[in-house]
This record gives sequence, structure tokens and C-alpha cells, in this order.
Amino acid sequence: MIYGAFPGIFTIVFGMIFVIFVIIIVSLAAGGISTWSRNNHSPRLTVSAQVVAKRTDVSYHRHGAAGNHADYHTTSNTWYYVTFQVESGDRMEFSVSGTEYGMLVEGDRGNLSFQGTRYLGFVRL
Repeated sequence: MIYGAFPGIFTIVFGMIFVIFVIIIVSLAAGGISTWSRNNHSPRLTVSAQVVAKRTDVSYHRHGAAGNHADYHTTSNTWYYVTFQVESGDRMEFSVSGTEYGMLVEGDRGNLSFQGTRYLGFVRL
């Protein structure tokens, strides 16, 4: 009798996990679409700014072969961020490409172009 109840509980738990997973995926997609839309409806601005900080965010992922803990490899992802300070004293951080990150130096002054939270470019003066 107990054995007969187990498949029903498993089905319910599995179903709940699946529904939660789908809700998370839909929420992330909706957030990304919302940010994209908000940026597209924001004006493109160019303002005088100074590079005040740079940082990276690195994540590592270890991938192993099935059943063989000695056979694995590691991959990494790096995200690059630059903080600009505008004439009003406000600071804005943008995600930039690795190439752009390498070209910018703290203290650089120039014209920052952006649209909402989307970085468009920086031209040194």
C-alpha cells in the first residue's frame, strides 16, 4: 500500500519543480524583454563624463566526464563593467565589451553616449 502512494507523491513533487522552473524561465525572459524595451524607448544621450572605476566579474564552471572525476575541464566567463561620473556628480555603471574595457583608463575624460542602461560608446577628449 505504501509503495502505491510513492509514484503519486513523486509525480506531484516533479510537477511542482517543473512549474517552478518554467516560472523562473518566463520571469527572466520577461525581465530581459522589459529592460530591452525600456532602453529602446529611452533617448540617446551624450554627456561629458570621466571614467572613475573599472571592474570584472568572473565565473568558473567545472565540467567533468560522466563517472570519471579525474577527467574534467574548467571554463570561465568574464563580464566587464566601467563606472562613469558625469558633471552633476552622478555615477553610472555600464557593461562593456572586453575590447572597450581594455581601451578605457580610470581618469579618462570624454563624451559618454548611452541609451537607458545600454552603453553606446565613449570618445576621449
